[in-house]
Amino acid sequence: MKRSEFLARCGAAAGVAALATGTVFGQETAAERGGSTMARFGDVVIPPEKQGKEKHVPHIEAPSKVKAGEPFEVTVIVGKEIAHPNTIAHHIKWIQLYAKEEGKPVAHVATIDLGPTYAAPRVTLPVMLTKSSTLYALEYCSLHGVWDNSVEVAVE
Repeated sequence: MKRSEFLARCGAAAGVAALATGTVFGQETAAERGGSTMARFGDVVIPPEKQGKEKHVPHIEAPSKVKAGEPFEVTVIVGKEIAHPNTIAHHIKWIQLYAKEEGKPVAHVATIDLGPTYAAPRVTLPVMLTKSSTLYALEYCSLHGVWDNSVEVAVE
């Protein structure tokens, strides 16, 4: 599945969380994209290759191979290379994890809401897969918007 297709499918949940914070994203408008009148949530997600990635791209730590139906740990860290600020004005508000099996809809695994100054933008949770999947992590920075990343996990 293409990144844009995934984001369009899971964007509703992420969009609700982002919009609940009252933030307006600083991305280009539909008119600036060539006249299309429909905006897509995937359009506001910042890809891993953008400037500032060292402290914004969610780094996903997961085994490359797992056994079907057995729990394994997935850790998502924002600011692995350079620590992300954690102030009232500039912090990571939430981290989301999704799984996508070939031929199936995107599955929401977890949403972790983080409080500024008290919660570090690092989460570890148990995950179980029955088939090989792509894990997608999204995170929302209160100043710089939504960022994403993904990893493949093979199931034996």
